[in-house]
Amino acid sequence: MSKLLAALIASLFASVAMAQASAPVATPAVTKAETKADKADTKAMNSEAKTDAKADASVNKAESKASKKKADAAADASKTKAKAQAKVDKAAPADKAKQEAKAEKTDAGANADQAKADVKADTKVSKAKADAKSDKTKAAIKTDKTKADSQADVDKAAAKQ
Repeated sequence: MSKLLAALIASLFASVAMAQASAPVATPAVTKAETKADKADTKAMNSEAKTDAKADASVNKAESKASKKKADAAADASKTKAKAQAKVDKAAPADKAKQEAKAEKTDAGANADQAKADVKADTKVSKAKADAKSDKTKAAIKTDKTKADSQADVDKAAAKQ
């Protein structure tokens, strides 16, 4: 058993030693190409990060604006409803039913206006998100292309030696 184990361990070390190939010596052209590739990759990744941050800021700004518009629309609707209810409260008992009908109509109009404002704000946010996603995707594609071009240049330089 111990001879078998010793033989297996010896063959393992032998195969590891054979599998190790000596690393080729990099020529100055290859080193230069690798340096240039690293620089281009770094620049592309920084550009992508900047684009991502800009797109995220754009989305956050759109969401903030939408939230403000929705709040303004809700406040306007409440104000309109309060005015209509005040007219109902002030109305003479004979005119109360007529004023209540007007108030209901005003409430419905205010609710509709608020809903329109909400939809419009949400649409702008959705557009901003779509634009941001598009910008991020374009930046990622550009970065990937730069990396591929850089690697191709390095491979080309290595092939020349």
